[in-house]
Amino acid sequence: MAFAPMGPEASFFEVLDQHRASLLAALKRGGGETSGRGTHLASSSEVLASIEKVIQDVITSLARNEAPAFMIDNRSSWGNIKFEDSVGLHMVSHCTTRKIKSDSLKSVKNFALILKILSMIYKLVQSNTYATKRDIYYTDSQLFGNQTVVDSIINDISCMLKVPRRCLHILSTSKGLIAGNLGYIEEDGTKVNCSCATAVAVPSNIQGIRNLITNGKFLLIVEKDATFQRLLDDNFCNKMSPCIMVTGKGVPDLNTRLLVKKLWDTFHIPIFTLVDADPHGIEIMCIYKYGSMSMSFEAHNLTVPAIRWLGLLPSDIKRLNIPKDTLIPLTKRDQMKLDSILKRPYVTCQPFWRKEMEIMADSKMKAEIQALTFLSSDYLSRVYLPNKLKFGGWI
Repeated sequence: MAFAPMGPEASFFEVLDQHRASLLAALKRGGGETSGRGTHLASSSEVLASIEKVIQDVITSLARNEAPAFMIDNRSSWGNIKFEDSVGLHMVSHCTTRKIKSDSLKSVKNFALILKILSMIYKLVQSNTYATKRDIYYTDSQLFGNQTVVDSIINDISCMLKVPRRCLHILSTSKGLIAGNLGYIEEDGTKVNCSCATAVAVPSNIQGIRNLITNGKFLLIVEKDATFQRLLDDNFCNKMSPCIMVTGKGVPDLNTRLLVKKLWDTFHIPIFTLVDADPHGIEIMCIYKYGSMSMSFEAHNLTVPAIRWLGLLPSDIKRLNIPKDTLIPLTKRDQMKLDSILKRPYVTCQPFWRKEMEIMADSKMKAEIQALTFLSSDYLSRVYLPNKLKFGGWI
């Protein structure tokens, strides 16, 4: 696939190329793909066997006149989460569990819903067909109540069976977008070229895409859709060509995270985040880099610890003389979020991140990326990002 746009001269990318060389050297020292552990995708027969074992245990309990229950790893406790710099947040091998009982008023409905969705998954895997989480919800919307219930149960089942969610033949509708120097073929044979003027939706079945091709020097993850669209309008992908841009439109969905992980595993190009200088933006960056508690059982398939923070850094606010009247005071909720992030295990290995967060905490102010427009309407794409990328302004 040919990518027409010509970006800066080769010398522009010298520091980026050095950064990539250091990332590759770190991978080599770690024995190759240190974060590749756990990427084994269960076969259909393995998934079916796992579900059959769960049902067999239910039948055995009933035969003994015992109330059956499901045991699911407790993902809401930091005591069950381990941090490794090469993986991110993942479940400890012997973690505490929670019991979903069939003889408890508090959990009997949940027990029944798990059985119902297990039955649907079994039929999907057996027939080699796929359904979205939304499809599952609409099979009986009154029973499920809302989509969140379905989403939570599917994650619980994935965790209980120790099987990545995509192996359950359940897909989620992607909300993310991708643009720039990238081409691939979707599962149905459709050829996709992301270098067009408009962004392409992140595929709903990342596992199925193949023949990925790029000459990209870097991948930029943009927190917000508005900023992503502004960069597209400013022709950023062409001006900085070859590069790739992705947005999860806020907190990233599973497919956007899977895509970022796949691009890293396939190409090992530097990946940077562009987020607001606020606790929420930092949280989103941490999800891409180190993962989340709720999906910690699948960390090896989702996290990219090589990600770096490009901007907006709290220290940039003072360095660029961004006026105080464009800043926003931290709310109580912001301060609580910031305190929570500062206590997380991965912050100890990120002293520069800690320093930036302490600057924010001390100033009690936050800033959106849009604050840069005070300097000039296209300052972000014309000055801020090119300078950061050229001179290595990431942490």
